[in-house]
Amino acid sequence: MNAQTNIEFEKENFKDRKDELKEAKSNLKKGDELYVSGMTDYVEAVAHFIGESHYVPGINDIEGRGSAQFVEAIDYYKKANTFNPNNADLNFKLGFSLIWTPAGKFLALPYFEKAYQLNPNVSPEIQYYLGRGFQLDMQWEKASAAYKAYLPFLTQKAAESKVKIDDVNKKIGECATGLELSQKPDRVFIDNLTCVVNSRFPDYGPLISTDESEMIFTSRRDNSTGGLKTPSGEYFEDLYLSTCKDPSLPWGAPTNMGKPINTEDHDATAGLSPDGTTLYIYRFTRKDGGDIWECHQQGDTWTKPERMNKNINSDAHESTVSLSYDGKTLYFVSDRKGGMGGKDIYMSHLDDKGKWGPAENLGAPINTMYSEEGVFIHPDGKTMYFSSQGHKTMGGYDIFKSTLVDGKWTEPVNLGYPVNGPDDDVFFVISGSERHGYYASKKSEGCGEKDIYKITFLGPEKPFAMNAEDNLLASVAAPIKTRVVAPPMVITTAALTILKGVITDALTGKPLEATIELVDNQRNEVIASFKSNSATGKYLVSLPAGKNYGIAVKADNYLFHSENFDIPNTAAFQEVNKDVQLNNLTVGTKIVLRNIFFDFDKSTLRPESTNELERLLKLLTDVPTLKIEISGHTDNKGKADYNQHLSESRSKAVVDYLVSKGIAADRLQFKGYGLTQPMATNDTDDGRQLNRRTEFKVLSK
Repeated sequence: MNAQTNIEFEKENFKDRKDELKEAKSNLKKGDELYVSGMTDYVEAVAHFIGESHYVPGINDIEGRGSAQFVEAIDYYKKANTFNPNNADLNFKLGFSLIWTPAGKFLALPYFEKAYQLNPNVSPEIQYYLGRGFQLDMQWEKASAAYKAYLPFLTQKAAESKVKIDDVNKKIGECATGLELSQKPDRVFIDNLTCVVNSRFPDYGPLISTDESEMIFTSRRDNSTGGLKTPSGEYFEDLYLSTCKDPSLPWGAPTNMGKPINTEDHDATAGLSPDGTTLYIYRFTRKDGGDIWECHQQGDTWTKPERMNKNINSDAHESTVSLSYDGKTLYFVSDRKGGMGGKDIYMSHLDDKGKWGPAENLGAPINTMYSEEGVFIHPDGKTMYFSSQGHKTMGGYDIFKSTLVDGKWTEPVNLGYPVNGPDDDVFFVISGSERHGYYASKKSEGCGEKDIYKITFLGPEKPFAMNAEDNLLASVAAPIKTRVVAPPMVITTAALTILKGVITDALTGKPLEATIELVDNQRNEVIASFKSNSATGKYLVSLPAGKNYGIAVKADNYLFHSENFDIPNTAAFQEVNKDVQLNNLTVGTKIVLRNIFFDFDKSTLRPESTNELERLLKLLTDVPTLKIEISGHTDNKGKADYNQHLSESRSKAVVDYLVSKGIAADRLQFKGYGLTQPMATNDTDDGRQLNRRTEFKVLSK
């Protein structure tokens, strides 16, 4: 850089502009007063982080400290700078004030460059902040050079600069990562959810249901519940809800979730269960630091949020949570004592009494000596997304992905550019299909300070193949080669099935609140239990691949309904819509027992049938006057008399089981109908599978 003339705010430099100089110096003085106040908070923050001997901080950890004062200082400094843009000290202070404000950090670089041009010795830390400005601007090589130029100054003060040396070396590494990843951008679309969803106020922290039908997010809008503002002029946080009928359609206009979700204080998103019925809220008070509260959807309303127990909340700061697909493991972020760094990711298991147990630090390779944040466990039960400062990042927090293999988490992988950038990328969630991700970012084309964006992952680019004719001619001449598109690339999606629908009364069509029981048939184990919405009858269940699932839908005074899903590990993502109509205990009602299994071509009950048989046993026990017929059915493969005998033998095997468990034989009948009562076509494999079934019919009650 070529040095320019540094002009001080002196009379001799502005002989004909006396009044303007006076006003500029007044603005400069007011800016300096605010700058000094902001610097006091900044110095205290640095001392606090350096005091943590096990933790190496970076500039991102303390960003925002003193920002209210810096924001005010910026206005005064800009007025003074308009009068005299060639003062090195003013340019440095203006750049410094900007870089410590969330909205201004990307605007700081020109002022640092100008300050350096005017006076290379304007500040001992000018090279550091030049590096920071270049890094935020993705000028990776310039940033690295500036950071390296700053290191010799630090080594001269080794007693006080160990932490700063580590920080600068880390940032040099971030620049190398940024250069590498930005040269190989991933194929994604990143789209603003439009100003229908976003506002001129900060919008962030999106949470979505697995099927992308509901989104809850945090916003600081002027219709907040309490209407209160922070000292810097921002409205307090509230939670807002937006809905979407289909992922291909736009999200609807959001509504404030109101009380009891929102209070007059700060209320922010922390986590959402995969089915969208359990919401976790972050609330901050000076007494508690930051805690997680939990509430549940009941019909059209939400229960009053309750603070989670002491195993989840502590005297420290808890921020985000994510619930496993079966509702039995909670992952959460905390900076409690005994961790590996700043904030760590922990997990807690649900005990037999329905309480969350002791917190367990996930340890390496997930947690680092820096901070982790924004944990999200995918409903497939084995994929974790989270943000980290400590892994191989481009700057600040980057979003990473890790997979659970044989009970251990794999080394986290950076999601790459442009999903990640040089600043903090955090609070990322992803759909069940893993085709769409959502997060908040501040971009120049946005609607406000921060907006929510939708990321569409496109998968690998289609390869091109050389025309075959050109290949044959290649040894003879050098023809112009044409490129033809190779077969389409398969876009990898999650190994997950989403089962959803509406549960109603078969006679009236009225929505029902029912219990949906999820069973691992191989292990004869109830994995999880869910409820449909009492107002709408809607339900959503996540089924990770690799299991044979039994699904039982139960409600008081109704016959249960069963489904079977055998999902191999190789299964691709799918959404299955299954509306369920439950029948009252009415004479003549028939129910298919889809989780009764027999050995091939035999009437021997397989162990996977146990849970279904136990459900039938419980029904007969709960209604002691109930009499039923068990019937067996086959497809049309094979001879009719053989099928008749096989179906009768199988129905008898079910009756024998129930009798062996204490059900009176005179309450049970068995019949075999062979191939005579198909419920679907016998011309397809799927149809024949439906026809091979066991049913029961209510004879009397």
